[in-house]
Amino acid sequence: MAGGFGELLRQLRRAAGMTQQHLAERSGVSVRSISGLEAGQRTNPRLDTVCELADALGLEPDQRRGLLAAAGGDTTMAADPGPPVQLPVRSAMFVGRRDELTALDRTFRTAGPGGTVVVSAIGGGGGFGKTWLAVRWAHDNAARFPDGQLFVDLRGYSPTGRPMPPEEAVRGFLDALGVPPAAIPIGLPAQTALYREVMAGRRMLVVLDNARDTDQVLPLLPGGDTHAVIVTSRDRLAGLITGHGATALPLDALDDTDAWQLVARRLGPDRLLAEPDAVTELLARCAGLPLALAVTAARAALQPDVPLAELAGELRDRGARLGALDTGDPAASVRAALSWTHDALTPDQAEVFALLGLAPGPDISLSAAACVANLSDEQAGEVLRALERVSLIQRYAPGRYRMHDLVKLFAADQARRDLPAPVQEAALRRLVDFYLHTAFTGGRLLDPHRQPIELGVPASGCHPHPLPDRAAALEWFGAEHPNLLATQRLAAERHWHRQAWQLAWGFNDFLWQQGHSRDFLAAWSAALASADHLADPVARSLAHRGLGRVHSLLGQHDEGLNHLRRALAVAQQANDPHGQGHAHRYLAWVCDRQGNYQQSLRHESAALELFRTLDLPAWQGDVLNMMGWSAALSGDHDQAREHCEAALDLLQRHHFPLGVVATLDSLGYIARHTGHHADALDYYQRAHSLCRDLGHTNFEAEILDGLAHAHLALGNHEQARLVWRQALLMFQAQHRATDADRVSRRLATLHARNR
Repeated sequence: MAGGFGELLRQLRRAAGMTQQHLAERSGVSVRSISGLEAGQRTNPRLDTVCELADALGLEPDQRRGLLAAAGGDTTMAADPGPPVQLPVRSAMFVGRRDELTALDRTFRTAGPGGTVVVSAIGGGGGFGKTWLAVRWAHDNAARFPDGQLFVDLRGYSPTGRPMPPEEAVRGFLDALGVPPAAIPIGLPAQTALYREVMAGRRMLVVLDNARDTDQVLPLLPGGDTHAVIVTSRDRLAGLITGHGATALPLDALDDTDAWQLVARRLGPDRLLAEPDAVTELLARCAGLPLALAVTAARAALQPDVPLAELAGELRDRGARLGALDTGDPAASVRAALSWTHDALTPDQAEVFALLGLAPGPDISLSAAACVANLSDEQAGEVLRALERVSLIQRYAPGRYRMHDLVKLFAADQARRDLPAPVQEAALRRLVDFYLHTAFTGGRLLDPHRQPIELGVPASGCHPHPLPDRAAALEWFGAEHPNLLATQRLAAERHWHRQAWQLAWGFNDFLWQQGHSRDFLAAWSAALASADHLADPVARSLAHRGLGRVHSLLGQHDEGLNHLRRALAVAQQANDPHGQGHAHRYLAWVCDRQGNYQQSLRHESAALELFRTLDLPAWQGDVLNMMGWSAALSGDHDQAREHCEAALDLLQRHHFPLGVVATLDSLGYIARHTGHHADALDYYQRAHSLCRDLGHTNFEAEILDGLAHAHLALGNHEQARLVWRQALLMFQAQHRATDADRVSRRLATLHARNR
């Protein structure tokens, strides 16, 4: 059929008004070669020769495709083979993703037909439904691309571990576009050039699914400005975004509503409504991962007589959960999907990934990750960026990373499988000491006057996070306090009892000052359980003291007194005057809350004497304020004022701002109850301002209560209502039911009075 090519070349040359000599001059192909081609004396012309002739003739796209097809020996392909339609069937399990579909619409609408969007599951990786989303959008918008849709699974992350070479993908596209095999040149550059030549002038959608990286994608991007490309990948494809204007579209987990709908698609709503508690647990265990939800639904569908509660029970065990999310088919297995990404990691990356799976808590900072991996921050940052690039972790805030729950389970499994037990233990000891020693520094910054404890030497390779001041400590505790609680639980589980109780000491002041009463209770309960394993009376006394404080704060005064009396007894047996003084302080505090002011004064007097003996003037000032408060509650306002003014002088001179706040609050109470309401308002406002600067929400709620009283006494009813509303919200957030009920009654009375 070479004669067909020669005849077509002659026709096109004459239509262009050229002689063979003219065409030779423009194309660089010799006259002899052109003459031989037209006469049919030369068969199977080289593709680059045909392209040079087509360029010189200035052919339109259809003419060019016809000439290329004829050169391949198939003259029937000179006609348009019809638009390729390669999209796979859309998934019946696709639900939700309304925001993402809208974002895709917006991207192609604003970027024009040549826009490129990257659908990248930065927060998850395998199993997040990237392909489902791309195929759904492609089907919904197929009419916008009348010249067809190309689709290829690039196998970037697959069971074989071997990504599809770009040459294979290009050849597949050229076949779909009607280019005869004989016309496809050797070598990726020539194949890519032909692909873009054939695509020129068409309006097509190209879906590049499951790409390994940017290098695999670039040869498959069509030229011109009439095409749209969707790329899905576990890699972030940063080069495509920065170098080719792609728009990143990360996928996150499904919300509960969409997760419910996905399972209902397979099982029907009636079965789900029949076992709502089991369904809630199933959805929680799958954590919004579409693949996990689909696997769970498939298992339930295959076992219609098995209650959903039984399946939920299988998922409840963290150690067996990944096994339960497996149908036996690698395409329907969460573990398999994650393993394909894991297999692409280097050994160093795989080790850090596994160690991150062991780290307790919902997220991790760069410093903590460096510590668990025994790397510098710079080295750890490089590895974390590599893990983020393939969507095994997500950087959701500056310097902070998290894993999807199921990814973390997989990572922990890898650690137990691949890392020797001593390596795992050393990593966790470094991490526990990282949190402990950083929390110790932070605790001292929040309250430099508190009873000190002595820490051991941190584990080798542990570098605590530097905290230069109180503001930095508050910020660090705010970010890390869930991790601190989780780390304390881990320390207790591994019988690292000294670290477990000392962690409670480290973040004690943060939990107390911020009003995290339930976390405070959990921390000191765990601390006492660990302290009971140690021959350390200071640890037991501190733990009982912490529990006494929080039980009393929650209105459980009998329980609080029991712990505080035990704290005092242990401190006395250990000849610990510092611990005795603080036990007396908190016993007095509880007695005040119970209305037993005389007993409170006895405890305060004992504490004052102990702190004088120890030469601790700041704590003397604190106890003098407590004595003033007890006197005020008993009605002796003159004595109360004398104690509080002496306390304020000591506390200011010895830089104890929390004590100053408490004393200003006491003086406000005294002024209010002696009819000096303007003075009361001033004291409360000063206390509130300083308290807010310190970030002490526990005190703040109580000060607001007094401030509202002062406003009410001065006739500022609306201001009093607003302040009490603020105090109520704080008491409720701190689970202080007794205080919240008291403020609610005052608001109700104020409302009734103003009706």
